Amino acid sequence: MPLITFVHPDGREEILDVSVNTTIMHAAVAAGVDGIVGECGGSAMCATCHVYASVDQADVLPPVSAVEDAMLDSTASERRKESRLSCQLHVSEAYEGLVLHLPETQT
Repeated sequence: MPLITFVHPDGREEILDVSVNTTIMHAAVAAGVDGIVGECGGSAMCATCHVYASVDQADVLPPVSAVEDAMLDSTASERRKESRLSCQLHVSEAYEGLVLHLPETQT
């Protein structure tokens, strides 16, 4: 199971051991990661699971879909080029060591 690090706005880190094929959002919510809300349950309809992927790891992630791209325009915190919806990221072994930064707010 890949280890994924969540970095909070205050610099605090949480590391989760996440099962392959689980979405990052579901893993974060199940583990109680403060900063991932997931109001829509993973349907890419709320943007409350917004994360910033580390720029140097962007090639590990799949391309942004049209639906994800549209929802990223609705994030509560600034959209950046490294913005992703964690509900759209299904964990693979390639995600080992992935670092995701949490935005200031999701709502």
